[in-house]
Amino acid sequence: MSCYVFPRMLYINPLTFICCSANSKQSQMADRVLVIGSGGREHALAWKLATSPQVKQVLVAPGNAGTAANGKISNSAVLTSNHTILVQFCKDHNIGLVVAGPEALLAAGIVDDLVAAGVRCFGPTAKAAQLGTNRSFGNVFLDQHGIPAARWNTFTNPQEACTFITSADFPALVVKPSGLGPTKEVVIASSREEACKAAQEILQDNIFGDIRETVIIEELLKGEEFTYLCFVDGVTFAPMPPVQVQKRLLDGDQGPSTIGMGAYGPVPQISQVLLEKITSTLVQHILDCMKQEGMSYAGVLQIEFILTKDGVKVLNCSCHFGELQCQVVLQLLRNDLYEVMQATINGTLCDFTLAWSDNCTAVSIVMASDGCPEHYNKGKEITGLLQAKERGLEIFHGATITQDDKVVTNGNRVLTVTAVKKDLMSALEEAYNGLAAIYFHGATYRKDVGYQAMRFLGHFMSPSYEDRIADSIACHVLLHSSKLPAANGFKSEIAGSRGHQGRFPAAFDLRASGYCDPILVSQTKGIGTKLKIAQLCNKHNMIGQDLVAMCVNDILVHGAEPLFFLDYFACGKLDVGIAQAITDGIAEACKLAGCALLGRETNEMPNMCSPGEYNLIGFAVGAVERGRKLPQQERIVDGDILIGIASSGLHSQGFSLVRKILLTSSLHYFSPVPGACGAQTLGEQLLTPAKIYSKVLLPVLRSGNVKAYIHIAEGGILGSLSQILPEQFSVVLDAHNWKIPEVFSWLQEEGSLSGGEMAQMFNCGIGAVLVVEKEVAGRILTDVQKYEDAWLIGKVIRHLAGSPLVEIKNLHEALLQNKSPFLQNVSEVDCLIQTPRAKRKVNVAVLISGAGTSLAALITYVKEPASCAQVVVVITNRSGMEELKNATRAGIPTRVIDHKLYGSRSEYDGTIDRVLEEFSVELICLAGFMRVLSNNFLKKWNGKILSTYPSLSPLTKGGNAHKQALPSPEKVAGCTVHFVLEDTNLEAVILQEPVSIKIEDTEETLSEKVKEAENRVFPIALQLVASGMVQLGADGKTYWKRESWKSIHRKESQHCSSS
Repeated sequence: MSCYVFPRMLYINPLTFICCSANSKQSQMADRVLVIGSGGREHALAWKLATSPQVKQVLVAPGNAGTAANGKISNSAVLTSNHTILVQFCKDHNIGLVVAGPEALLAAGIVDDLVAAGVRCFGPTAKAAQLGTNRSFGNVFLDQHGIPAARWNTFTNPQEACTFITSADFPALVVKPSGLGPTKEVVIASSREEACKAAQEILQDNIFGDIRETVIIEELLKGEEFTYLCFVDGVTFAPMPPVQVQKRLLDGDQGPSTIGMGAYGPVPQISQVLLEKITSTLVQHILDCMKQEGMSYAGVLQIEFILTKDGVKVLNCSCHFGELQCQVVLQLLRNDLYEVMQATINGTLCDFTLAWSDNCTAVSIVMASDGCPEHYNKGKEITGLLQAKERGLEIFHGATITQDDKVVTNGNRVLTVTAVKKDLMSALEEAYNGLAAIYFHGATYRKDVGYQAMRFLGHFMSPSYEDRIADSIACHVLLHSSKLPAANGFKSEIAGSRGHQGRFPAAFDLRASGYCDPILVSQTKGIGTKLKIAQLCNKHNMIGQDLVAMCVNDILVHGAEPLFFLDYFACGKLDVGIAQAITDGIAEACKLAGCALLGRETNEMPNMCSPGEYNLIGFAVGAVERGRKLPQQERIVDGDILIGIASSGLHSQGFSLVRKILLTSSLHYFSPVPGACGAQTLGEQLLTPAKIYSKVLLPVLRSGNVKAYIHIAEGGILGSLSQILPEQFSVVLDAHNWKIPEVFSWLQEEGSLSGGEMAQMFNCGIGAVLVVEKEVAGRILTDVQKYEDAWLIGKVIRHLAGSPLVEIKNLHEALLQNKSPFLQNVSEVDCLIQTPRAKRKVNVAVLISGAGTSLAALITYVKEPASCAQVVVVITNRSGMEELKNATRAGIPTRVIDHKLYGSRSEYDGTIDRVLEEFSVELICLAGFMRVLSNNFLKKWNGKILSTYPSLSPLTKGGNAHKQALPSPEKVAGCTVHFVLEDTNLEAVILQEPVSIKIEDTEETLSEKVKEAENRVFPIALQLVASGMVQLGADGKTYWKRESWKSIHRKESQHCSSS
């Protein structure tokens, strides 16, 4: 699960290189901060502010036991209700910043009074804060500006209120006082009678202790609730990750409402697509309307949303950090909170972008006193705090005080345990472990925090999205029924099949298909790592056949005929072209398999998949007459023969190992196939789809002569064969008896794998095996060979104690003999550059100037486990770029260094150089960086700067390469990755990636092709340089660690051409 990460950007110019604030004097003076409040929110604020190097001391008034003498943090007894006294205190103690926690302080005008007296204060004015401090005002504001919210009305007479409750055509069950008050004053009634009683108690019986002249009756909305917070500086807003709070006191959302008993964020049920839509529409609209109303708002705006069946609606707005929301989001914030607050006050949020911990989830769980929220005991000693802290948890105190050197309870919401982990489950486990370590008499907490998200995540791979609580906007079901072949469009002999039309169930009549006593056989599978390689190579048209083959070939193990197939497609962002290519591949594969394609379900799931990523799951059902079901192990005897049927290559097994081998190889997915004369790349060969054996083998399986069919899949040839054998038998194979494709020999060589390791990971050229009697083996082999390559590869023998179940003779020798001339020659040459592979990742900076760069491709590639590089900073000369957001979503810091602010090129380059040193950069990638770098800079970073140009020829790299390439369709265009040299006349090419020019290509289409080629080859070139495979020599030429491969491959190419 991914977290919501918003871009982090520091704006650098020569006048304010160290501090970005326009008011440097104030920034220097603001080293003592006063936080007002006594709850867990104020403890969390003080904790985060104390981490700032610009803050010398944090005072908390009145504070609690957690903020008493805790490092930089200490408590203050200043009287905060008297603003005159507070102003004098701030001046006497050089308080540079005041942060008001409770909303009541904002309503009382604390910001107005302090700012008027010259004290900097974080938060909105009393007028702007009315949106949260006055419930009636907030509801009127939402109504007047057309913001979707619950229906409501106000009453001063309890009888009128009750009449409204009983006659409303919606559930008018939410009852609350109109003015400012805690959440516990909100009554969510379970019936109209209970709602009427609550209204009467508020208006007549004064149950909340003061006079309430007006009561609000609201519609009870149902749906997924979440909180969205933003920093707002009056012009710009910067959103935070969404947080979900569980407000009811007891498990199962039972008991009275509180301000929250547990919270977590980000919220996996809220998709990135939905969040962006809410941000650009509802949040932006609310802030625009506030400006229209003359509200000068600077601080935190907290909006409670609910996802209803009628769309997203606003529950309420608050003008401060929520109690638990604050504790969650501050754990995820990577920025200096002090700097963020200063930027908010200064109105410079546009130049300051927030960064959040990538792929992390924060959880906060409240430990309360028994009897909360109304009745509770005080003075109970709290133990185990140190043990919980030692687990790496943050304990934020609420109602605690220090008494006789002990921490004791002082109210109902005693403390909060907060954990941050890579996923929600881990964070919950850690938080509950911390709660278990803490004890005080009468302690209570919810045991089901996060249940909504866990339920959602548990249903993630379910093809049906209907019964989730998740928002309907994120669920995008795509079914091109007109482009899917009908279920009976190919398999016309199955008269009982009906096509799957979206969410309606499909039917299949076995009797109409000719079965008498059938057994149904099903299989569900995903493709695994091969899918990642297909996405990296941008080859999607063949992966559908792999999906069908994996399911159908497994069904054949039982002798079953595949009847129908469905697939489930989940993606980060739907690309219709990719989705259709996969659909077409699946449809064609179903024809090869002889089964009906009933349909597909497609979901956009941006929280689970990044843009460009997708996942596939296939589901196949077959049938076999009961008497023909395989395997028939009781018939297998000593001397039975094994017939091996050729695979097309790797099929879908072992790709995790393939990926690791490629990352440390001198070749890459886009290299020509070693030893081959054609134009096929290594990636294309690896992605050769698995064979589908159903049409070829079903007649043979139904003949009664086959005792077992084995699909060589997980566990390689060794594991697959061992699973099907009766315990009293073994098998022995001879690898000299079948042809092993050269790709397996190449993998063995590159991965330094033994024969046993090869047999455990790969099929080694055998896709399926038949076990037959010796007497009929020749006839069956002849029948199979009419359609597929097949061989007699071994036999069944009696198992001897201590001997292996599967023995493959001569496998290592066969792999060695099968090596192409390329591999035989490479193994004999000496490397010209003896550079060890990097033991750590090389720090890389990427410099960009505009959109359309290769940054996303570089970031994706360096995240590979075996990558030798890591991007540590992205630098640009232009602010506000989308690429900066992409960088920070990946957790990478960014810097904006505007060239227009510098008097000379050397001064500008010097600033870049200082940033590079700050991040200990070792390599630089220029990805669309449009500034000319000085000779001194190039000299210093000689051999360390990589760039590209959109041509295969240095003669056209400075002009319009696409326009020059277009006149003749016979030409080949492409891109070149090279070292950037001080002498522009020299050429130091690392890699080139050609693209074919079609006669219908325009400049635009060719440019897009070349850009895609650059996205493929630039990351590979970076890997080669970072791993030490490629270096720049002292003569300005490129040298490879396997330099002789180039000359060998060049000779092979010449041989191919001459032949």
